[in-house]
Amino acid sequence: MEITGAQCLMKVLEEQEVNVVFGYPGGAVLPLYDALLESSIEHVLVRQEQAAVHAASGYARTTGKVGVCMATSGPGATNLVTGIATAYMDSIPMIVITGQVSTQMVGTDAFQEVDITGITMPITKHNYLVKDIRDLYKTIKEAFHIATTGRPGPVLIDIPKNVSDSMVKCSLNNKIELRGYKPTYYGHPSQIKNAASLINNSTRPVILSGGGVINAKASEQVKILAKRIQAPVAVTLMGLGSFPADDEVFLGMLGMHGTAVANYAVSNSDLIIGLGVRFDDRATGAIEKFAPKAKIIHIDIDPAEIGKNVQANLPIVGDVRLILDDLIPKITENSNPTWLEQVGEWKHYHSLKFPDDVLTPQYVLSVLSDIAGPDAILSTDVGQHQMWTALYYKFIKPNTLVASGGLGTMGYGFPAAIGAQYGNRDKRVIAITGDGSFQMHMAEMGTAMERNLPIKILLFNNNCLGLVRQLQYFYCEKRYSAIDFSCNPDFMQFAKCYGAAGYRITTKEEVKPMLEEALNNEKLTIIECMVPKENLVHPMVLNTKGLDEMETY
Repeated sequence: MEITGAQCLMKVLEEQEVNVVFGYPGGAVLPLYDALLESSIEHVLVRQEQAAVHAASGYARTTGKVGVCMATSGPGATNLVTGIATAYMDSIPMIVITGQVSTQMVGTDAFQEVDITGITMPITKHNYLVKDIRDLYKTIKEAFHIATTGRPGPVLIDIPKNVSDSMVKCSLNNKIELRGYKPTYYGHPSQIKNAASLINNSTRPVILSGGGVINAKASEQVKILAKRIQAPVAVTLMGLGSFPADDEVFLGMLGMHGTAVANYAVSNSDLIIGLGVRFDDRATGAIEKFAPKAKIIHIDIDPAEIGKNVQANLPIVGDVRLILDDLIPKITENSNPTWLEQVGEWKHYHSLKFPDDVLTPQYVLSVLSDIAGPDAILSTDVGQHQMWTALYYKFIKPNTLVASGGLGTMGYGFPAAIGAQYGNRDKRVIAITGDGSFQMHMAEMGTAMERNLPIKILLFNNNCLGLVRQLQYFYCEKRYSAIDFSCNPDFMQFAKCYGAAGYRITTKEEVKPMLEEALNNEKLTIIECMVPKENLVHPMVLNTKGLDEMETY
């Protein structure tokens, strides 16, 4: 039986167990949206296409499933670009479907035509322009295979309108094999043996756990490794939740705004065990000063990351969980008491501090951490609030933080929370944001209300771009340029306009009772905290400085 290309797409999505698509319709995708009416797949209509790709990201990060988003050709497709780049930098499995002008019009500068495959080539794991209806089914299957295997990432499928309308026999369940694409999952035995030897001979080891640990579902293995060798564990921003923050050997996040104990431990260790990390510049400080006394074991699924930033003494390419399953039995137990004592002293003398005479995000997040519960999912935007969340909120379980790490995309947090809440109806979802970031996608309040998503939006309002102000404080001799918002909306009235709840916190005494009341209601809620703009994120590692040269307070 022949069906249209659009119907074939929906059948393959159903075959891949997709139950929701985030998107925005338009002319080139009319056939796809028509076929969606006959499908079991739900559609979440956002207010702007970028929100669709961010929502798909939040859904994927918190469910372990593939996020799917869809937009029309031209401006619809280009509005997706920032979100695609965000997903690519953070290794998020995603299928991005775009409409395109009919094949005979491609290359003619037709209405709403852009070369979206050319535009997204550097920011997708792979992309396709489907020119022949007979290639559609195979292309979609390949796209899912590529997005979910090896290092995950976004794959874009550009479908011309006449391909969507054409008739085709759609045979399901064909096996996909791609020549030249065979990710390595099991580490080389000799490298694993050598890694065990390095670990067994180390007296000052540090485990560095990244987002790859969460992608590989290797959190339990990291806990076993840490316990066996009594090694302190630092995490990257994307690795928060990969190791429980309430464990006594947990150091917190390392890097530019990492904890002092994590930065000191890494700088003085004799062995770094890097698990699913990129060693990016925000984590390492000045590369030439990173862990000068340490040998480095680097385990990652992506061979392109090995040696890209930090030279590893012992690289192992493969799946972190499978490699640790092989490695751990080869490691002897070790207590490292002298090293742990030193780390404990750093932790004691360099504990996190913040002003206690005014309402601060640090205090609010500390209280939130105590009352939200270990299963709560937090999304963050990008700014000071993201760093304070990383420092002061205790993430206990994996897949409970949704944040833009690599690209640093403002406006990400609220749409990502929509995707996270949609995929986790039984869990509490809290979007941490600032007045700058929130206003980039505040129209998505309508999306959340339409879908009855009881997201809690914790909005820190300092009437400025706080992180930009902080950078100008350190690097521009306190010459503040283009950072102040003199005409912010009344966010309480804004919440009321959409039928949402609103709470405004102005004093420390109001924090706990208002947070508890807000978290326990069943409505979409904005919790606005009025905070001073002078507050700075500490610690901070300045440009050209090593991790142990941070400014603490």
